[in-house]
Amino acid sequence: LCFPQRLWRMVESDQFRSIWWSEGGKCVAINEELFKEEVLGRGGPLRVFATQSMKSFLRQMNLYGFTKTQQDFQRSASLPEFLAEEAAASAHSQLLCFYYSPNFKRDHLQLLERCKLRVGHKTRDTAASCLDAELDEKRPR
Repeated sequence: LCFPQRLWRMVESDQFRSIWWSEGGKCVAINEELFKEEVLGRGGPLRVFATQSMKSFLRQMNLYGFTKTQQDFQRSASLPEFLAEEAAASAHSQLLCFYYSPNFKRDHLQLLERCKLRVGHKTRDTAASCLDAELDEKRPR
């Protein structure tokens, strides 16, 4: 399975306590400390991802179009409730991170096929250079 498919299965599974859908189902919530232990710390046949590094995992998410964001719930209109929600969100932000991709939403499995690996300019330029060099070698002289 590719990265987005493995991530989808994890978020949908009850097996992991460190990753789940946010309240609105538009974001993936990750308790990073628990995730490092529970998911990235796995070895052998239980290993989910090729990396054991949170930094590498987050780089992979970024390559598939995920961005770190704020929790996606509606804020209260009254000032006291809003301030209380902000305080609670601030306390949780030490533990939780939310990641958003327009192609990764609960109950919208069909969007997953749009979740593609983004190729940067350097990678494209290098690939094009390699292809040009390969074609030059194959040309009759």
